[in-house]
Amino acid sequence: MTLTALGFVLASKKSEITCLQQLLQMGELVGAVSQLIHVLQRERGTANIFLCSHGETWAGQLSERALQVQMAEQVVHQQLQALDLTGQPMGNAPRLFSRIAAVLHSLSTLPLLRQQIQEQTIGQPDAMRKYNEVIRTHLALVFEAADISGDPPVSRALLAMFSFMQGKELAGQERATGAAGFAAQHFDDAAHQQLLDLIDGQERCFQTFTEFADARCLALWQQQVSGDSSEFERFRRIACTRTTPDGEAGGVALRWFAVTTERIDGMKIVEDLLEDILMECCRKRIREAQVSLELQQQDVGQISQPENHYSALIPLQLSRAVLELVEQQSRQLQARDAELAELRATLTERKLIERAKSLLIQHHGMTEPQAHKTLRDMAMNQNKKLAEIADAMLAVSSVLAKKEGVTPRE
Repeated sequence: MTLTALGFVLASKKSEITCLQQLLQMGELVGAVSQLIHVLQRERGTANIFLCSHGETWAGQLSERALQVQMAEQVVHQQLQALDLTGQPMGNAPRLFSRIAAVLHSLSTLPLLRQQIQEQTIGQPDAMRKYNEVIRTHLALVFEAADISGDPPVSRALLAMFSFMQGKELAGQERATGAAGFAAQHFDDAAHQQLLDLIDGQERCFQTFTEFADARCLALWQQQVSGDSSEFERFRRIACTRTTPDGEAGGVALRWFAVTTERIDGMKIVEDLLEDILMECCRKRIREAQVSLELQQQDVGQISQPENHYSALIPLQLSRAVLELVEQQSRQLQARDAELAELRATLTERKLIERAKSLLIQHHGMTEPQAHKTLRDMAMNQNKKLAEIADAMLAVSSVLAKKEGVTPRE
């Protein structure tokens, strides 16, 4: 087969369409994972109230929550089975598939955890830590999906969704931590600080979300924020400042859970819109690329038609036409890469920070807010950027892991 410049111009556009179709598929997976995280968050909060009430509250709710998680798991499994593992490889496929493996492993730990909760052979802090780890592996998969995107509009949509999901997870941890304190009718200094860190973390994530979200999501989010109840703020102040909350323990805990669940369900509405916009963006970009391919095919056909004529001018005309087509596609790719460069820089920094936080969480037993605060304090003390501290920490971890003959976990 003769190799031609025109053939590779068309191949480039076809490859772009394939990548966009893979992103659409990843978007569907992200949507399924979003729903799974939502019901996992609710199961975690229910387990907290059950354990801190010594089994007196919501024993019957545990099986219902577990069933909701199992149903959401099935949808995720269906999306994973639909992934094409034999066709054109996705960008960063090794890390993506590693994240998927971690998700599947984390889900396999849930049956034993549920049994321990039912039998009350596990304490609330340990149960919450295990739920947090399961959810964290799911969020890492969403972040990896954002990292493989080579399309600026899709990357922005994925970054907005990941940041919002991360903020919603911290809101879920606040719900679970507060539920535990209200059910036990006691908040110690550590719990106060944990709640303050969770509130700070939510604001940080939602700020990043506002940088990348489109106008529709921002308007809906503002509507949700303005609708936060005064009762929620009152409960928040009690949880963050008082050692012993007022009122009957079980009733207060359930009311806190109901109020915070209403808030988180409102966040899920925003999250669902983010998912819809992501899918809309993927489909729009695929349509645009397909139209562009059809136009290119027409141009190639017109350029190729004069090949059987013998005018001395035709080779020169063909050369110019091919060059123009190649340069046109090159300009389009350059414009896309320029737009993507800033997003890539943001993604790279976020990736370093997330991996460094994972190390602190796994090896030092920190929560996500504690890990972020540790990195932030180190950055302030050394007058460096957060990403620089994270990069240095990962480099040291890699060196130590090599000396010990192990592969560092991410």
